[in-house]
Amino acid sequence: MSDFEKIKQETLKTLTVGAPIVAAQLVQMSMGFVDAVMAGRLGAKALAAVAVGGGLFAPVFLGGMGVLVAVNPVVAHLLGSGDKREIGKNLWQGLWLSQIMALPVILILRNMTWVMQSFEISPEIIPITQGYLDAFSCGVPSGFAYLSLRFFNEGLHITKPSMYIALIGLVVNTCGNYVFMFGHLGFPAMGAIGTGWATALTHWVMLFCMALVTFGKKRDRDFHVYDGFLAPKWKYIKELLHIGVPNGLSFSIEVGLFATVALIMGSIGVETVAAHQVTINFAAFTFMIPLGLSIATTARVGFAMGQDNLPDARLFGFIGMALSTVVMSVTAFVMVLWPEVIVKIYTDDQQVRDIAVKLLFLAGLFQISDGLQVAGFGALRGLKDTKIPMVVNLISYWLVGFASGYWLGIQRGLGPEGLWMGLIVGLSVAAVLHNWRFIRLTHPNRRPEPVSDPAIEPVEDG
Repeated sequence: MSDFEKIKQETLKTLTVGAPIVAAQLVQMSMGFVDAVMAGRLGAKALAAVAVGGGLFAPVFLGGMGVLVAVNPVVAHLLGSGDKREIGKNLWQGLWLSQIMALPVILILRNMTWVMQSFEISPEIIPITQGYLDAFSCGVPSGFAYLSLRFFNEGLHITKPSMYIALIGLVVNTCGNYVFMFGHLGFPAMGAIGTGWATALTHWVMLFCMALVTFGKKRDRDFHVYDGFLAPKWKYIKELLHIGVPNGLSFSIEVGLFATVALIMGSIGVETVAAHQVTINFAAFTFMIPLGLSIATTARVGFAMGQDNLPDARLFGFIGMALSTVVMSVTAFVMVLWPEVIVKIYTDDQQVRDIAVKLLFLAGLFQISDGLQVAGFGALRGLKDTKIPMVVNLISYWLVGFASGYWLGIQRGLGPEGLWMGLIVGLSVAAVLHNWRFIRLTHPNRRPEPVSDPAIEPVEDG
């Protein structure tokens, strides 16, 4: 096979694996979009409460998600090596880990009032935001268990169920918002707090659907998932934590940066934080595409490494990075040229619109950097390399990004625009360093080219 044919074949394979993940990520992000739009119809106060609440739960919830992503490369490596019985055992260990992490996350989310007071968030929205977080926390156990099962399937290159279940979740979330926020079917109108209850309900429904898929007869036949029912075993959880904890901290470091910026925006004013919510919501929506591709890249790189095939791992990582660059170039073009059109979707408040248009233009400038950094990190995760990338994120996002953004936005008086300039700088530094590290770790001279085992075809959806 020629190099061109191999690249073409792997690009199609990455897209085949990645497209349903991207679709699932976009649909799940659509839930946040629906929350923001429906909260916006209640007024700037409700939208600001959802924005601050999202900024507070994101670092801890997504940090947990980052730990559970470790199930993906572990399973992908085992699939590449052909050790199917170990795959079933890791399914259960991922579930145990998800529930172990759920309890502290619930406790953290239910005690966020002091954090909001420390950041001098407008007192009028603090009780609403805490109520939203209390409701959201009821869905944390199911949300984490769902993610563990999802990443298990995606490590096996089984990605379509995630897409279909996300669509079900979107319907449940939208209907739940309608019922709980505005008071229908005998329920009282709970406003922004109802958004949290709708999200919690959605997590439980999605877990039920993913469990039906994962514990079917075909999965048990292929991977002996019922034989793997075990109490927590340190041997397996240790490996998941070894990969997952640095990865989860990296997620929290990045999301924590955006959350802190949102809290600072909240201290500037309600309209400013509402405009920031509009901007970050749309930017996060576009980010779901390279994030989905990065998860697929993790599975493909991990599969190659399970076969002890470093050259293929290098190729698969490069393809994931290239696809992310192409996609984010398109989204950057849209955000820079038509920010007014995008902002009109979210709010009728003219003051919020004026601020959001400026911020959305800046968000368009960091699209390519954002895509490259998550693609590079996904490729490194496929190598089970997460500790150094965590340090890179800490330096890039906080010592460079936040420091420069705070200096420009607060000390130099540029306001929200200055804070967003800092985000651009931090993401750009992370993009360069993550991609450079992957290139170095997979260099052909790093070790002799191995002889790979016979290829193991991904299992089909069943």
